[in-house]
Amino acid sequence: MGPVVEIADLERLARRRVPKMFFDYADSGAWTESTYRANSEDFGKIKLRQRVAVDMTNRSLETTMIGQTVAMPVALAPVGLTGMQHADGEILAAKAAAAFGVPFTLSTMSICSLEAVAEATKKPFWFQLYVMRDRDFINALIDRAKAAGCSALVLTLDLQILGQRHKDLRNGLSAPPKFTPKHIWQMATRPGWCLNMLGTKNRTFGNIVGHAKGVGDLSSLSAWTNEQFDPRLSWNDIDWIKERWGGPLILKGILDAEDAKMAAKTGADAIIVSNHGGRQLDGAPSSIAALPEIVEAVGDKIEVHLDGGIRSGQDVLKALCLGAKGTYIGRAFIFGLGAMGQAGVKQALDIIAKELDMTMALCGERTVSALSRDNLYRYGQL
Repeated sequence: MGPVVEIADLERLARRRVPKMFFDYADSGAWTESTYRANSEDFGKIKLRQRVAVDMTNRSLETTMIGQTVAMPVALAPVGLTGMQHADGEILAAKAAAAFGVPFTLSTMSICSLEAVAEATKKPFWFQLYVMRDRDFINALIDRAKAAGCSALVLTLDLQILGQRHKDLRNGLSAPPKFTPKHIWQMATRPGWCLNMLGTKNRTFGNIVGHAKGVGDLSSLSAWTNEQFDPRLSWNDIDWIKERWGGPLILKGILDAEDAKMAAKTGADAIIVSNHGGRQLDGAPSSIAALPEIVEAVGDKIEVHLDGGIRSGQDVLKALCLGAKGTYIGRAFIFGLGAMGQAGVKQALDIIAKELDMTMALCGERTVSALSRDNLYRYGQL
């Protein structure tokens, strides 16, 4: 394979180096995957306005997200089972993000625990929270995030029930993997992955096993997770979560203008326009298609971010032009991690930063804060 110049190159490398069941977990959506595909494809419908004979010197991508300075308006999104893409995956991704100067968001369903990431990185990171039926566990989890020095809490609202993901069902996905002939073959054909996994103790859901009531090992974990996602989650729950946390709060999973208005009333610091990477309601609009209406509804009341489908710096720029103050990459950094570990995550960030900087210059702007719909030629009917 030739040099890595775009995220698609990292994706091809990761496909060759990560066992199929775990690669498919990242590279898949719900049901027919129509929303998963639309998340990326709809960015291509947005055209940029090229400007010439403007001063392109002294450009800067630096800005803020929820008041925190970032090297560019991109955070690493929470992705479950990141530590199954590469051994110690959450730790490696957090280190790469900290070195680059962008936020890393640890998932509740991570392989490496809050404490393991905090101990390894010695840097603040964000924590994503799923609300479970066991409120004592959730309260303790919030307290653990505070103790770990997390600088923001990202509350996911769109996983009250789990979307049907056909690839995961067919693969019989689990962490650690089941030792069926199919799974053994998938691992055996990825010897580098196996060697790395043998060198770590992080092979299960570190935030849950040994912390949740009655979950002391893997045999009890599956039954616990199947019954714990809480379908009763409501706007009223945000009050006690916000009070317990006491720090910056971001609400993830907003895809409707009316829901955005409700979110703005909670006093949260930001919302993330997101359809869970196309992994929940198949047939829902892409995140970028939903963004303009949501910005118009609440853009002056709460900070609006976007997650879903970003594979390039140009995608980041288009989201910023449509009113997002920050963006998140999930699969883009996961592909880098699966391809080359920490170095691959850094390369993914480098690629996106270079593409964002170059595109911003060719659009006639020197700072990301100056980007607006004026920089778009057409964004049409998404």
